Amino acid sequence: MSCRIDDTFKQLKKTNNSAFIAYVAAGDPTLDLSLEIICGLADAGADVIELGVPFSDPLADGEVNQLAAARALKAGCTLPKVLDLVRDFRTTHQTPIVLFSYLNPIFAFGYDTFITTAKEAGVDGLLLLDLPPDEAAQSREFQHESPLKSITLIAPSSPEHRIASLAKQSEGFIYALSRTGVTGAQAAPSKGIGKIVAAIKAHTDVPVCVGFGITSPEQAAMVASVSDGVIVGSAIVNQIAKNADNPNLAQIVKDFAQPLIDASHKKSF
Repeated sequence: MSCRIDDTFKQLKKTNNSAFIAYVAAGDPTLDLSLEIICGLADAGADVIELGVPFSDPLADGEVNQLAAARALKAGCTLPKVLDLVRDFRTTHQTPIVLFSYLNPIFAFGYDTFITTAKEAGVDGLLLLDLPPDEAAQSREFQHESPLKSITLIAPSSPEHRIASLAKQSEGFIYALSRTGVTGAQAAPSKGIGKIVAAIKAHTDVPVCVGFGITSPEQAAMVASVSDGVIVGSAIVNQIAKNADNPNLAQIVKDFAQPLIDASHKKSF
């Protein structure tokens, strides 16, 4: 069966381009504006959209994304409404969507029901931020084959055997962290990211994309030159925070992301 994520990376490989993956918190600052924002990012050329499911205790996130989750929750965003957002997006766009979530909202929804409902809504992949793969392997809930691609995080501090294990079980694409720590744009990506990507690629053919700290076209171009994709989150979320009350919010976010997208696609550099 065709998969939007796999098809996207196959097409990018044919044209020798890296992917641009944009992260936003679903429902930030409102669900209606979220739809406008992700449609704008897709229209600008984003190859994958990552939607963060707002959660009250986002321990793996830095301040920018924590505040985004808080704004979304205050605006009434819930997991069912995130899935409605995906359904609305699917009426006009086929850009792959990956949900970033903590376990709590999904278990409250019902894990099996969530997987089925998310797939039907048009979700393509899932990254569970607080579920170590080793624990997933020991839990019956996660033993069934899922129609959603399971996206894996790999940190630069991971030992070789851990990288090998995570890489071999990865699907869709791998989210390689450019540095350790929580999400945020407070530090630039490591200059040694090429070595990190190469270490992962030694164990898998799954595309390796890099995130954490990418804020400029120059940084995006550097990361694109050594990886299969560039992931930008906090820099985009920060634009949303600074312009939340602007009636042209979606266009502002699109205009901010466009040079990053072009650099990732190697059009400008």
